[in-house]
Amino acid sequence: MNELFVSAFITLFVVIDPPGCAPIYAGLTKDASAPERRNMAIRASVIALAILLGFALFGEQLLGALHIQLDSFRIAGGLMLFWIAFEMVFEKRTQRREERAEKIAASEVEDVSVFPMAMPMLAGPGAIAAIMLLMNEASDLTDQLMVLGALGAVLAITMVALIAAGPLMRLFGDQVEAVVTRLLGVLLAALAMQYVIDGLKGSFGL
Repeated sequence: MNELFVSAFITLFVVIDPPGCAPIYAGLTKDASAPERRNMAIRASVIALAILLGFALFGEQLLGALHIQLDSFRIAGGLMLFWIAFEMVFEKRTQRREERAEKIAASEVEDVSVFPMAMPMLAGPGAIAAIMLLMNEASDLTDQLMVLGALGAVLAITMVALIAAGPLMRLFGDQVEAVVTRLLGVLLAALAMQYVIDGLKGSFGL
């Protein structure tokens, strides 16, 4: 299996965090019927895919238009991903997501597929930074397709996790989800630091 695909899959899986999104989605849609939950999960995943594809394909041109060097974005993106990893390890990210979900539930919004699920929970700043950095690592069309394939695979898994969120929560419980989130956070921290190191090397010619 292509190393870039594996790296992209792990990075995007950790950033998008299907195990962390599933319980939030279950809470947001607890009053919806099974078909409604399924349709919202599919819609949220498709919209998130469209958003991330847009940044994957045209993000570099956007940076160029804003006169932002790629190494600078690499450093900033790495720091952002590290902050997400920090929040995951110390459960701050889950707490923040739950608070956002409570606000949405309190306002009696029925369809949560676009907000907050697709944006910002699935296609948030961390995921956008990650997909742009990964596409920059791709040296040719084959590598780019590998990254996009990893993105599609992660969002497919996310969609399944959202659809099965209720049964999964009853099966595994909060403790298992917390352990998985912490382990993924440690892995993301290491990946984020590698982005920062690469950006520093590029900026200072090390």
